Amino acid sequence: MNTSSLSLPGGTWTLGDLTVTRFGYGAMQLAGPGVMGPPADRDGALTVLREAAGLGITHIDTAGAYGPRITNRLIREALHPYPGALHIVTKVGAVRDRQGGWPPARRPEELRRAVQENLQDLGLDALDVVNLRLGDAQGPRPGSLAEPFEALAELRRQGLIRHLGVSNATAEQVAEAQTIAPIVCVQNMYNLAHRQDDELIDDLAGKGIAYVPFFPLGGFTPLQSAVLTAVAARLETGPMPVALAWLLRRSPNILLIPGTSSVAHLRENVAGAGITLPDEELAELDRIGR
Repeated sequence: MNTSSLSLPGGTWTLGDLTVTRFGYGAMQLAGPGVMGPPADRDGALTVLREAAGLGITHIDTAGAYGPRITNRLIREALHPYPGALHIVTKVGAVRDRQGGWPPARRPEELRRAVQENLQDLGLDALDVVNLRLGDAQGPRPGSLAEPFEALAELRRQGLIRHLGVSNATAEQVAEAQTIAPIVCVQNMYNLAHRQDDELIDDLAGKGIAYVPFFPLGGFTPLQSAVLTAVAARLETGPMPVALAWLLRRSPNILLIPGTSSVAHLRENVAGAGITLPDEELAELDRIGR
């Protein structure tokens, strides 16, 4: 399957001064079980990354906590030196513990270390986009992000980061971040059934800021929706293509980062996200999360 950024579903979006395909790739699943340790099929992981770039995808999402430090090193091995059009978005603000948890690491010194590790593992002099991960594994948590976000803003002033974003954030935290430094994206959980950020998405769209939903089909607990299943069956496809196509239709500032460790699945996601959703099915899907 040969394609390019022009034929990927959704076209492109601009993150600051960086043009990326709205259909991106999330590298989390390239690590081992539980996002810990190396992949069982290392060559397969490298092949998936090269296929993503070969398909014209120019937005790869990763984090130093994946593995930890596994996916970043795989990305470097597979794709470095990076094509000029390829942009890597990473996250800081959490680490991994021996039990596989995601404890926060948002003190300024922890963030500086995380940025340096990302630079080292990815083989870069500056990171294109760094998201500050907030909240916890259960979701966003209220509270000021001033201290950690100011630390990242300082690293941006030093030239180690080009653009900033936030992840797992409340609308109030998104607003607070914008008083400290410009942001180019917000990465939160959002899908057909979890529509808590509808108002935020529309607000960001008006400001030219990307919204990047993770877990488009529910993540570790897949959506159980009779409506989604029925619509997919009528369109003779699966739930994931329908969920991805719906997200692309939801708002032009939504960027997709579905992850997979399979080349075949990657190709299926690209093809599936390009399906046309008839108005009747679209209206039916819109009612799921309302």
